[in-house]
Amino acid sequence: MLAFADRPMTEADIPAVLEMERQACPHPAHAWSEDNYRSSLRSGYWTRVRTQPDTGRIVGVCVAMDGVEEMHLLNIAVDKALHGSGLARGLLDTLYVFCRQTDVPLLWLEVRPSNERALGVYRRQGFVEVGVRKGYYPAPGGREDALVMRLDLTKKAAQP
Repeated sequence: MLAFADRPMTEADIPAVLEMERQACPHPAHAWSEDNYRSSLRSGYWTRVRTQPDTGRIVGVCVAMDGVEEMHLLNIAVDKALHGSGLARGLLDTLYVFCRQTDVPLLWLEVRPSNERALGVYRRQGFVEVGVRKGYYPAPGGREDALVMRLDLTKKAAQP
């Protein structure tokens, strides 16, 4: 896998994150808004941007909200040109490390059933489907359900 740098996201990163995510999402309704990112930063959520070390260009973003003995992955997006490169797995690994350092045993997320690439990543990482949120996501021509998935980090082996 290529070498990238991670750091917390800042408000100054939002325009580049929005552009990267809009290019990566198949439909504009799938992308997060500027307000979503600003609110996450104001709320103190765990955020990371992944950048190319030589250019500083943002190629990935991950946002998660902590709760009582759990973390909720709110958003993860990767530059379209880097889909399939392991970048999302790398961002998830960074989140797992944070969860372990803060004694968080469970990680939750919602994912569109139509997002087969993400579903594959989550299943390979050990996430299990535990429910469905009906009409959760905006979609072209209406709404799309969300699969609710959970990962028990006490059962997932730590990566070296």
